[in-house]
Amino acid sequence: MPSNNSAKSEERDFFCRVRDRFRHFAHRSAEVLGSAWAFIGAIFIIAVWGLTGPAFYFSDTWQLIINTGTTIVTFLMVFLIQNTQNRDAKAMHLKLDELIRAIQGARNRLVDLEKLSDDELKRLEEQFTRVRNKAAQRESEMDAVEDED
Repeated sequence: MPSNNSAKSEERDFFCRVRDRFRHFAHRSAEVLGSAWAFIGAIFIIAVWGLTGPAFYFSDTWQLIINTGTTIVTFLMVFLIQNTQNRDAKAMHLKLDELIRAIQGARNRLVDLEKLSDDELKRLEEQFTRVRNKAAQRESEMDAVEDED
């Protein structure tokens, strides 16, 4: 009889394999479906559908075919796009976090910034706005001093 820990481990392994397979599928699908050939294929399908209109007397069924097809494709594409965007965003955040950690004098508080609450982000944004305004003010004062010389 397997222990409770091994059952949890097998369950975790199963979900990890499913996630990895979906990640691989989503990545490959994004490459294929984001290509010029996929776009040309979509145009071809629409052209064939449009050209068959007169043969089917532009019937409700004829219209339903394209509406159903595009709805299904759109529904599935949302999940693929979201998966690839989530992975890209996470990779970008990790890269930026590494840069923040590596740069001497950078505020390490800014690592994992995306995990802050909306109020904390708003306060940080206001702080950066003040810093930017002070820098702009100093720059305009320096320009004025240089103009006097």
